[in-house]
Amino acid sequence: MNLRWSTQENAFSLNDSGAKVIFADDKFLPALPEILAEADGIEHLIYMGNVEAPEGWLDHDGLIATNAAVEDVGCGGEDLAGIFYTGGTTGFPKGVMLSHRSLWSSSVGIAYAFKFEIATRYLHAAPMFHLADGAFSMGTTIACGSHYFIPAFDPAATNGAIESHNVTDTLLVPTMVKMILDCPALAESKLASVKQIIYSASPMPESLIRECLERLPHVGFTQAYGQTELSPLCTLNPPEYHVFNGPNAGKLRSAGRAALCNVIKIVGPDGEELPRGEVGELVAKGPNTMLGYWNRPEETAAVLKEGWVHTGDGAYMDDDGFIFIADRLKDMIITGGENVYSAEVENAIAQHPEVSEVAVIGVPSDTWGEAVHAIVIRRNGAELSETDIIEHARGLIASYKCPQSVEFRSDPMPLSGAGKVLKRDLRAPYWEGRERQVS
Repeated sequence: MNLRWSTQENAFSLNDSGAKVIFADDKFLPALPEILAEADGIEHLIYMGNVEAPEGWLDHDGLIATNAAVEDVGCGGEDLAGIFYTGGTTGFPKGVMLSHRSLWSSSVGIAYAFKFEIATRYLHAAPMFHLADGAFSMGTTIACGSHYFIPAFDPAATNGAIESHNVTDTLLVPTMVKMILDCPALAESKLASVKQIIYSASPMPESLIRECLERLPHVGFTQAYGQTELSPLCTLNPPEYHVFNGPNAGKLRSAGRAALCNVIKIVGPDGEELPRGEVGELVAKGPNTMLGYWNRPEETAAVLKEGWVHTGDGAYMDDDGFIFIADRLKDMIITGGENVYSAEVENAIAQHPEVSEVAVIGVPSDTWGEAVHAIVIRRNGAELSETDIIEHARGLIASYKCPQSVEFRSDPMPLSGAGKVLKRDLRAPYWEGRERQVS
């Protein structure tokens, strides 16, 4: 479950999946009463903390001590292994169904690509409720590497854990990388034991890459691109292409080439592959693709076509097979490495009784890559403030999804012939002069 989600979002995922059992530790325990008040069907609560189990809870260690091991039920291959909830274009999270084979193939691809081995010492610094860290967890385990954990990301704590445990590999988002570089503790540690930093969820600004290479010349940086629907690995841009000179220069802005077992291509609206250099939609296929969305056949049909996952990202491919993300065809914002669907935020803000219309877009941010920006039309006579909108949203959705800025508009929203809000027109002033329409 997502520690950063609101009560309503977590309760929705429990109800939607039909969950019967919750495992919780001391960190998550305080959040559960509100969630359980809205969740139906939970039959067992299992405590995994360090003190006596709360009243009405079963104790995890006690269950292990007093029960025989359950026999292996023999699942594998295309059998459903898990439902992983991600943001939704309709304003509600959707459950991505992943099979044993899809999770296995993605994890093997990671172990292979990053040369994980028994000497690998992987630090869990990124959120573990993200499938990216989940895949790196399995990749490390497949290679018989070691795992090290911090309770939550903090630049000083990350530096300290790396130094204390001689960490060799870790997964971060660009915002985290920048925070580590700005941390005074780096001057002493210099991440001496680290061999690889994998960054994902969003591209890294060229200026930050340059700083990384200058200050941490012994570290290899790799960009990983993917999404939950791909378990999640799709492409990789390895260290040898994080250079400014030589034959490999010119690939810094790329998300890389297809990872092990993946096939990718760029297609037009008709589904036909486009020539190299032409922008279309990036689609991917392989044993890592999802089975579909839980109980959502129409959304599954729109994304999974003849085995190809349509990513919703506009991109082009160069002659060497490297992809370059140019735009987002789906209405999604990536802020600080987190995916935020505009519909989720709009759905929350629209519930305010004094909001007439709302549109949510991503705007450039030096800190977060993109920031969530809400454009609101008040109802007649309403005196809403920016704080009113943000606090209202915070009660319904995760804090990282809430708008970081609000613009009030008196003119009608620009509409297409079909009556849809033209978000590209709303975004245009903020992205003017930029080569890409995403950060």
